[in-house]
Amino acid sequence: MLIGLLASANLQAAIIQANPSMSLQLVLDNAQAGDTIQLASGEYAGKIIINKPLILEGSPDRKAHIKGDRTGRTITVSAPNVTLRQLTITHSGLSLPDMDAGIFLDKNAAHAHIYNNNILDNSVGVYLWGAPKSLVEHNRIIGDKTLRTNERGNGVTVWNAPYSKVIYNDISEGRDGIFSNASNFNTFSHNVFHNLRYGVHYMYTNDSEVSHNIVRDSSIGYAIMFSSRIKVNHNISLNNIEQGMMFNYTNDSEIVGNAVEKSPKCVFMYNANNNQFTQNYFSQCGIGIHFSAASEGNQIRENAFVNNETQIKYIGTRFVDWAESGRGNYWSDNSAFDLNGDGIADTAYKPNGITDQILWRAPAARLLINSPAVSVVKWAQQQFPAIMPGGITDSKPLMVQPETETLRKLRELKKIATPSTSTPRQFDSNM
Repeated sequence: MLIGLLASANLQAAIIQANPSMSLQLVLDNAQAGDTIQLASGEYAGKIIINKPLILEGSPDRKAHIKGDRTGRTITVSAPNVTLRQLTITHSGLSLPDMDAGIFLDKNAAHAHIYNNNILDNSVGVYLWGAPKSLVEHNRIIGDKTLRTNERGNGVTVWNAPYSKVIYNDISEGRDGIFSNASNFNTFSHNVFHNLRYGVHYMYTNDSEVSHNIVRDSSIGYAIMFSSRIKVNHNISLNNIEQGMMFNYTNDSEIVGNAVEKSPKCVFMYNANNNQFTQNYFSQCGIGIHFSAASEGNQIRENAFVNNETQIKYIGTRFVDWAESGRGNYWSDNSAFDLNGDGIADTAYKPNGITDQILWRAPAARLLINSPAVSVVKWAQQQFPAIMPGGITDSKPLMVQPETETLRKLRELKKIATPSTSTPRQFDSNM
């Protein structure tokens, strides 16, 4: 077996040249910790195990192809400080219970670096199974399109891998783009997601960041569930089928500078408490924000609600003022005046009236919406505001829509958008 070995006199680490005629597993077994294995273009048998710190790399064109046999994991990493870069990795098994994956990083694989790979037609693309401080960046991850969405694996699964980062990836055609479960202090940033179930899906994940991502043409953009102290900042959700953002038992979190457009619900909140919503843009949705269950203590100011069919759906009986420090939100349907020119409307804005409350509680009452009885109720509400059964009031509505960098990115994104059947990596999250 011919293996080219270039070793420095002062260093133990070697550069090992390998080609498809060799057994890749044997090359790995014979390598020493710290070696770099360079793969020539061609196809290599998968189901390899890496159990020592080393670098496994192909050329920048990613034509070194490690192909599984549709069982198990194409690459398993069980050592720290392993780098996989510039490879094409395909054809893992398809068993979700067995955690089949293109790349599987186990609990011993701390500080893994997965960089600039094509990870295609696997179950889970990259599985971080307790591998802390790992970095997954600049990869293209595409799931198995022959399976139904719920049968596919996630692009990246993160389980109990604290301080890991998933950044600058293009992820599509899987179940969830990134699924994080019981993993804290993670960063998911500058990724592009499309044609998925959920773009980003959090469960029992705390003290983490989701920022500068794009999710489009999926069921739900961002699903943050049973998590606390999350920063959801400067993300875009466009043309998602059900909801742009969902916050389910999400508490003490920061939702700032996001842009959500064209979903039945821009935001759905269920028992989400003490969160801060600031400088977000919610536009062209069936409902701007839908509050359900006991979502209390949320600060919502300096957001823009633009051309939603129903700006807010809030069926609680408490009176809530959506203004903080003298500033409320911008409402596209608020025909108010600003006589003193301070940028704040002279009258409060109420997104919902008593008839909305009646229809939400008794949808059959819609048949009576134009009846004299309902007209009397509307008139009474205007003359005697005290009869309102609770609801949202913005006492300091803004006259001018706030402009944000994320909103400018959304406009650029829409200019270059192409049908979802086109090739991946269509949008740059650095725009």
